[in-house]
Amino acid sequence: MMASHPIRLRTLLGDYPNTRALRNGELESPLAAFDFADVKVANRAFKKVVREHAFDVAELALVTFLQARAYGKPLVLLPAVVGAGRFQHHCLVHDATRGKLGVAGLAGKRIGIRAYAQTTVTWVRGVLADDYGVDLDAIEWVTFEDGHLAEFPDPAGTRRAPAGATMAQMLFAGELDAAIIGTELPDDPRLQPVLPDPFAAARAWSERHGMLPINHMVALDAGLCRDRPDVVRDIYRLLQESKRRAGAPADGVDMTPFGVEANRRALALLIRYAHEQRLIPRRYEVDELFDDTTRMP
Repeated sequence: MMASHPIRLRTLLGDYPNTRALRNGELESPLAAFDFADVKVANRAFKKVVREHAFDVAELALVTFLQARAYGKPLVLLPAVVGAGRFQHHCLVHDATRGKLGVAGLAGKRIGIRAYAQTTVTWVRGVLADDYGVDLDAIEWVTFEDGHLAEFPDPAGTRRAPAGATMAQMLFAGELDAAIIGTELPDDPRLQPVLPDPFAAARAWSERHGMLPINHMVALDAGLCRDRPDVVRDIYRLLQESKRRAGAPADGVDMTPFGVEANRRALALLIRYAHEQRLIPRRYEVDELFDDTTRMP
């Protein structure tokens, strides 16, 4: 008979509108208690998720999860998107005071990225290759830190930025031609998007593909999924309720969809991009990322 006693779960979950009710204790489970990591920005603990197996329940970048699967890490995906969702086209920027840089001029240029396997970077590179015909191998990628998986080193065609440098500093100094900057994008008028009319282009791209470019989902310890499917189902219930309490988005665009089917197209495209960019060894089927308990419709 399955155990019904409450268990304590080591949990990594960022503080967002759609997670706040769970994080602040408004919502509770009769089956589990959550020990939330004291981490200001969740992505700074993603290495601990995949290198140290430090959490039972963890927010995780999707490309990191795909690589974790490739390297046999005991994690299972839960189809709950968390975080501040966003479109990606505007994240490729350049210093406009140094002259206009268009997509056609990216070949041979130096583009700064936080890490080669970053999910935002994977989305933007995929858009560049698919929609604008950019040869990704003709670009020099300048990384600022290691990827989350220790087993995946920076590939050929990259170089590491000097220790202590930032992408914005290197852009303004002319040491980078462009950069892909996600949530850390400075509010500086000198930084302008490389892609033309990026927000309109992103919405058109999303409509064309019938999905949203999601970044983070929740990953679970495989042993938890195997031994306590009742707890797993309750975690999903709590995440759904926490999202509901945040209210509907003002613009009507749900950037944090739940369920396998609502995210199938996004996951399939991100898997293709990750494979084409040599981040994973093969193109996984979407259903492979889940198990019988987490494959929520």
